[in-house]
Amino acid sequence: MHRRKCTASGPLSSSFPPQSQRIQFGWLWLLVVTLALLVSGCATGRPFVAGDRPFEFKKDTFNFANELVWEYHVDAQAGKTSFTKRQSPPDYALRCFVLVRSARQFFQNARFEPGRPPVDNATYQELIRRVVRTNPRRVLPAAERIVIPGYANLREFSRAKEALLKAECGGAWQSYLQRGHWRMVFPFNGEHQERTAGELVGSIRLHRPPVVHIVRFPKVKINHALLLFAAKETADQIRFTAYDPNEPSQPLTLTFQRAARRFVYPATKYFAGGPVDVHEVYRHWFD
Repeated sequence: MHRRKCTASGPLSSSFPPQSQRIQFGWLWLLVVTLALLVSGCATGRPFVAGDRPFEFKKDTFNFANELVWEYHVDAQAGKTSFTKRQSPPDYALRCFVLVRSARQFFQNARFEPGRPPVDNATYQELIRRVVRTNPRRVLPAAERIVIPGYANLREFSRAKEALLKAECGGAWQSYLQRGHWRMVFPFNGEHQERTAGELVGSIRLHRPPVVHIVRFPKVKINHALLLFAAKETADQIRFTAYDPNEPSQPLTLTFQRAARRFVYPATKYFAGGPVDVHEVYRHWFD
């Protein structure tokens, strides 16, 4: 089988077509970027409300994966990736931002009550819609959170109601049009990455798991979303524990290297591993 050299492990969960490896931005993107810069200069921060418990991987993540559009062949030693077309197209792909955003919405704005009797699918469908309509940048007061009866947590709920959740959490277009994408076209320097690492640690300490966009641009080797939920600091680095929606079986690690002031993501089934640029999304209204 012929393999093509991959310069992109695929925007939006490592699955962009080869012909889209270099993204061409037109006047629309220029307008979006200009407006974002203008409003970000006027934005005022609000103190974040602390969550009432830490995010738990085995309870607060989806049981199913965001599938890959391409079949990747990763050479982690050489730092190279090739890919071939999958024999059968994926049923559920290009939803990395959708899944991490939805996981955060369920964590912050829903409450599972296994002691209550289960309801029918039509009711669950409406409950899911209510959760994903909540603002992922805000935490609902405990009394206002959407109650999901009959299940103990999101992992259990998504195992039983996979089709419903896939249908209602959002389409691939919500990954493509995530409003924070404007940031990736600007350079990321060490000062920015160091400040970002500190902000991520602060959010995790408040039990507010941050969603991050990890990217290599303009030569797009990765363009993906993660949810971070734990951080271990040493003198040399910060190791962030991450929910990668492409890898629902176990958490992965995003590392910030203090001396180099850069983030590094490990080799996966879709990325050869190496430095990545990181910025947080769903933090302010413009991202």
